[in-house]
Amino acid sequence: QLVESGGGSVQAGGSLRLSCVYSGGNGYPVCMAWFHQPPGKEREGVASRKTDGSIHYADSVKGRFTISHDNTRNTLYLQMNVLKPEDSGVYYCAADWSFYCSGGLGLSEYNFWGQGTQVTVS
Repeated sequence: QLVESGGGSVQAGGSLRLSCVYSGGNGYPVCMAWFHQPPGKEREGVASRKTDGSIHYADSVKGRFTISHDNTRNTLYLQMNVLKPEDSGVYYCAADWSFYCSGGLGLSEYNFWGQGTQVTVS
């Protein structure tokens, strides 16, 4: 199970930190990612990480967003800085416990999803 939190409304230039708590007794997911779905548009990957240390960011968020995790809290984070109105939308946490997961930004790479948290930048 994945549960996101931390969304809200913020002015352009501001910051938010999203959290995703994972549970289910399967240990730490091998691959995890954050996806963004703007209103009326498709869901897109913005940041991902794998237990081998590899991290990927979408070009649109490089230098502004940072993905991190805390194993002791079973939590994945997305620190979002210098937010823009186009960052608005629903943010989803995704995970895969398979050793063979790729850890990229593709939708089909992840089997487990959270319910999403809304971010509004004005």
